[in-house]
Amino acid sequence: MNTILGIDEIVYGADDLDACKRFFADWGLALTREDAAGLDFETLNGCRVLVRRSDDPALPPAIEDGPTLREVVWGVDTPAALAGIAEAIRGEAGFTEAGGRVGCTDPNGLAVRFQLTRKREVQLECARMNTWNEKPRLNQRAPIYERAQPVEVGHVVFFVKDVAATERFYTGKLGFVPSDRYPERGAFLRCAPEGGHHDLFLLQLPNGKSGLNHVAFTVRDIHEVFGGGLHVSRCGWDTQLGPGRHPISSAYFWYFKNPAGGLIEYYADEDQLDARWEPREFEPGPTRFAEWAVEGGLDGNTRRQKNAGGPEGKFLTEKR
Repeated sequence: MNTILGIDEIVYGADDLDACKRFFADWGLALTREDAAGLDFETLNGCRVLVRRSDDPALPPAIEDGPTLREVVWGVDTPAALAGIAEAIRGEAGFTEAGGRVGCTDPNGLAVRFQLTRKREVQLECARMNTWNEKPRLNQRAPIYERAQPVEVGHVVFFVKDVAATERFYTGKLGFVPSDRYPERGAFLRCAPEGGHHDLFLLQLPNGKSGLNHVAFTVRDIHEVFGGGLHVSRCGWDTQLGPGRHPISSAYFWYFKNPAGGLIEYYADEDQLDARWEPREFEPGPTRFAEWAVEGGLDGNTRRQKNAGGPEGKFLTEKR
């Protein structure tokens, strides 16, 4: 089976490149190129985030109106894997093979591409969690982050017209593995048997809408979810929901509105699965989406829930 390692690159088509430049810098990405064609950013491990103008004729067609994701590039481990994917998708709509990449159009109309991965290995200091049974953090405080530096693009989530057909494409043609499902409504897929809970989530709405829901960026730990979210809030960007925790994947999250399209997420501490995992089925609902969540986010300056007022005493628990 072809080994897909994860997302190597995403490409947005957007309208306000100045706002996108400010946002992704605040988000913690490194700007590696800026010219008339658009903006190039990188995560810590070299995963690329490209922003181009929506009317750029070089972009693949959009799956929805307005700013949105136009292309997802997946990285593979070997030339043999890339050749295997080329053969698997050769008969698919929009098949292309050029410049070291192969690709096609998925059943939802999205341009998907594959290349030998260009991401690099990174070693990072991460928080160690003391529990009742294990206390690995001895004589050491847990980290506090003033802002986030995302490690990589961890997953993408799309609204799809036909979740069953789109899931069959990714599992049958590309070897993605189901992790969990909303029956007839959603499919959480990972790109290999062993890995994080999902690299791709497909969600079918009753109205049959196609579009981008969100792009999720992996950060080191729960503390960086908070530190990154507080920084983005201080910069004036709007929270959609969070911080919070997902019950299905166990990940901690914080979602913001993204001027490049859809939502954007910091997340950490998702479940790790292997071939022994049995997919489960869940009925969608608010409590399935979040075990807990802060509506409207936290204010980056007061570090309390937005519109709750600033602290007045020296301690948040101080009472008059």
